Amino acid sequence: MLVSAVTIRAMTAGDATAVLAIYQAGMDSGNASFEDTAPSWEAFDAGKLPHHRLVAVDETGTVRGWVAISAVSSRPVYAGVVEHSVYVDPAARGQGVARALLEALIAGTEAAGIWTIQSGVFPENTASLALHHACGFRTVGIRERVGRHHAQANRWRDVVFIERRSRAVN
Repeated sequence: MLVSAVTIRAMTAGDATAVLAIYQAGMDSGNASFEDTAPSWEAFDAGKLPHHRLVAVDETGTVRGWVAISAVSSRPVYAGVVEHSVYVDPAARGQGVARALLEALIAGTEAAGIWTIQSGVFPENTASLALHHACGFRTVGIRERVGRHHAQANRWRDVVFIERRSRAVN
């Protein structure tokens, strides 16, 4: 079932509790992040670019998911390359929330002149990979044993490196 009344809007500090709870739920799944504990709002806020932070809210105003970007480098030549994260409340998964967030992110970043959105996804997270591919991302490669996942007994994990290159930004 698709979310019929989801609204995408800018993330605010008032969304912090919901955003961090959704982030933690993703981490708890074991296939969303190398991290195992959501950061404080201050650390989250400092690590994400101030523009292109979005939340999806349902008809009651409840935050059902979020997307945000970070710079990949401080070098000017990479000013149009960002890394994104997208997380959805477990109760809203499979309802089109992540797709709505990604589509809004893509539109907003292209309007701002950003030419590449990239991310790393655990290969076991097949739903996320399928969604990203459906939204125009491609698999660049597999980063084998790129990091240890402490929540899974220090197990080495591979990461599928994905990117979306804008056709609108030249």
